[in-house]
Amino acid sequence: MIDLRFVALDSDLVQTWRRGAPDANGQAPERMTSDGGGNPCRHCLDDIAGDAPMLVLAHRPFPGPQPYAEVGPIFVHAEDCPRYGETAGKPGIFVRREVILMRGYGHDDRIVYGSGKVIPTTEIESRAAELFEDPEIAYIHLRSASNNCFQCRLERG
Repeated sequence: MIDLRFVALDSDLVQTWRRGAPDANGQAPERMTSDGGGNPCRHCLDDIAGDAPMLVLAHRPFPGPQPYAEVGPIFVHAEDCPRYGETAGKPGIFVRREVILMRGYGHDDRIVYGSGKVIPTTEIESRAAELFEDPEIAYIHLRSASNNCFQCRLERG
């Protein structure tokens, strides 16, 4: 099996949002309270507990704007949380969900057509190994199967 890195959002970036820095839409993150119903934090890659403060904001998980650089809503803990360790294996948010959307991106940060597929979360590692056999695929996004929201980036270990 291939070594994988589950790459969470950078701690410095998340801290700027916690201090009120604008999101990808130029707006301050909204402060809300989690209902505990599956609000995954993109920094610690764990679900935000019910009644815990969280930030909701627009994020573009790409180096810059371009036609394939989707912007979408994400959640992060409003309070400090540890960044997920990239080599710690499959994060709990994927263990507790049944399906996920996986999509490969090229070195130009564009979608590699034919790489997107909704799969059972139990197949993340095997599908990633399959996708990474294609040298055109530089990295993979794991996204919500129901809402297409960015969850984390997957890279070769």
